[in-house]
Amino acid sequence: MTEVLPFRGILYNTERVRADDVVCPPYDIITPEMKDALYARSPFNIVRIDYGKDLDGDDESENRYTRAGRYLHDWLSEGVLRRTERPAFYLYEVEYTLRKERKVMRGLFASVKLTELCEGVYPHEATHSKPKADRLNVMRHCRANLSPIFSIYNSPRRGYLSVFERLLSTPPLVSATDLWGAEHRMWVIDDPEEMDLIREELSGNPIYIADGHHRYETALAYQAEMRRQNPSHTGTEAYNYTMMYLVNMADDGLSILPTHRLVRVRDGSTEDLLEPLRGHFDIRTMDEDKDVVAEMKGLEGAIGLVAGGGRERFILLHRGGDLSGVPEPLRGLDVTVLHELIFGKLYNISSIDYEMNTEIILDKLRDGSYQAAFLLNPTKAEDVERVALACLRMPPKSTYFYPKVLTGFVMKDLD
Repeated sequence: MTEVLPFRGILYNTERVRADDVVCPPYDIITPEMKDALYARSPFNIVRIDYGKDLDGDDESENRYTRAGRYLHDWLSEGVLRRTERPAFYLYEVEYTLRKERKVMRGLFASVKLTELCEGVYPHEATHSKPKADRLNVMRHCRANLSPIFSIYNSPRRGYLSVFERLLSTPPLVSATDLWGAEHRMWVIDDPEEMDLIREELSGNPIYIADGHHRYETALAYQAEMRRQNPSHTGTEAYNYTMMYLVNMADDGLSILPTHRLVRVRDGSTEDLLEPLRGHFDIRTMDEDKDVVAEMKGLEGAIGLVAGGGRERFILLHRGGDLSGVPEPLRGLDVTVLHELIFGKLYNISSIDYEMNTEIILDKLRDGSYQAAFLLNPTKAEDVERVALACLRMPPKSTYFYPKVLTGFVMKDLD
């Protein structure tokens, strides 16, 4: 059973800094070039805490993690950051453009009680150990949640709408524009009656992790550490909760984008590439000038294939079957068919690279870096829900939730 609570947030003091100068994208999409630009933007940019630079001469006593803890302490002492006077929820919306369509995603920053995975909070993708070690070190030194775990839930009732409508008619407390032109805005909800209404709406709903599997597993590891250190542990301490950004699937403001696959194959013709597929797929040949992703839209069980230096294009329509060893919630996913059947059984490919931009994919096929690309339709939110509720994991990079939530709008103490 999930428990969702308001919390005293750590916010930037906008009388001291501009939000545009101090927020940053999630750490896992920040390139070295982005990091340099964020450092140059402000001495108080949150990237210095959440994903700081390694410096020459760093050692166990002085490194990016110790600097992160020091920055957080100093910025609070100096008034660059400040805590809200009382617990609150935080309404956060992102207005963005996707494929020339203007969309708005709205959700709430909240404090969610930690549970073991699949006991109220559900994953849908596998994790790796290195990112978890990095996030745990940041948490140990800062004793705070710096960036939210982006999660979704499904509540068609939408009982919070009156609260949202009231706030949206007022100026936001904080606003910023991200590197891609999306507008991010946040309001504080600290009225007791409104907070009770939101708690009632959110608590008890299954929560599905969209972005932040590593951060959630790190929060569990940190909780276990703190329990061992605290003989009077009661379960109500701040480290038993983690900060999440919660978006209702029923609101239809969230987008899921596909991540495509690039592979290298042994020398051979495109016919050699197609031959193993013929027993399992109906194969449609496309003209060279056709956009395969656009042509696949709305087709069930469809996977795009581009080969021949980008000139030869196909849509593969799976006939079903061939995946009897795969659990049911995963069996019908295009990404499962691609990984389990095509890569696992038909081609025996283990080295796969990932790319979202189809123009970059075509460039890499033309220059011979790769011999084939497999293109996917986006995974549906309801598929994420089904897989997560069964406590199963999709193949890596099955989902790319968009837009991304910026780091620095609100943080949460763990002390």
